[in-house]
Amino acid sequence: MRIIDADTHVDETEDTWEFLGPDEQHLKPTTGFPPNPDPARPPSRYWLIDGHRQPRFIRSDQSTRTKVETRELLDVDARLRDMDRMNVETQVMYPTLFLVGVTESPETDTALRRSYNRWLADRSDRSHGRLRWVCLPPTGDIELAIKELRFARDHGAVGVMKKGDKEAGRWANDQYFFPLYEEAERLDMPICFHVGSGVPDFPPAREFSYGRFIKIGMPAIHAFHSMILHGVPSKFPKLRFGFIEAGASWVPFVLYDLRRRLERLGQGDPNQRGPAYEVPSDVMRKNRLYVTFQVDEDLPYILPYTGEDNLLVGSDYTHADASMEMDFAKRLQERADQGEIPPSLVQKVLYDNPRTFYAL
Repeated sequence: MRIIDADTHVDETEDTWEFLGPDEQHLKPTTGFPPNPDPARPPSRYWLIDGHRQPRFIRSDQSTRTKVETRELLDVDARLRDMDRMNVETQVMYPTLFLVGVTESPETDTALRRSYNRWLADRSDRSHGRLRWVCLPPTGDIELAIKELRFARDHGAVGVMKKGDKEAGRWANDQYFFPLYEEAERLDMPICFHVGSGVPDFPPAREFSYGRFIKIGMPAIHAFHSMILHGVPSKFPKLRFGFIEAGASWVPFVLYDLRRRLERLGQGDPNQRGPAYEVPSDVMRKNRLYVTFQVDEDLPYILPYTGEDNLLVGSDYTHADASMEMDFAKRLQERADQGEIPPSLVQKVLYDNPRTFYAL
């Protein structure tokens, strides 16, 4: 069976910044190490960007089932061999560092994103179309962001990464982003709301877990709610929207919340009414909304809300966190063989749906 891995990652490396211009070299991230490392703990390091530390993980080959050469795209052929072992035809790559806002400086943000895009374009070109990627638009400058989309589309990109909370100081449903959405629609590139945050935040490392779920997990879910509530998909009738790595168990609750709001709109103060919207039974199909799921989620419960045609799945290749699913195809087939899910779902989520979503 042909497989498209809908959610994988790269770890940024020194090569990522080799595409900065001569006048941008002072913005180049540098790598730092704790001054007094604890020998009892795994080694650590960080990126230093505009005076702030950002994570730069030292990953375990064993726990990730990958190597630094494949995680950082130092050896594209080695990554392709990993894909062959997983029977994966195509991987779609998302960033690591840029899952959250890394700087409050528009100049730095724009320069680093453009360099990242060119790095991925170079590596994608080397893969003969098997490694595809999601563009990072410099959202602080929409005209420049549109130019980046055009460059990316010509060099292997199959999506546009967007944050579900504020990015460039604006929410995802703000009209400010509509020219970006319009161009993505014209280029047949979906808007991809991956978990993460567009709001730069520099808390002490020990506090990261305190707000992780609301800062990292919730923005993508909020974007799903917001897109429906404000009728954004209806304004771009061919544009697809993806909500990546947040699971899918929340979909029934969010749709319930939206429908309950609709039921209550006509009963209260007219001044408190929200925007007009609809939540039909096929809301995801009608609005071209796609959601990734984890293979151990309660799919018989979720499927009546999502349908089979709007679900995606991926390995989270490179990362060794709760979303890691290196054996996703095997485990999904096992559930189908045991009668837990429809056999038709396997082919759809492993190939048909991601092929449609990413226009591959």
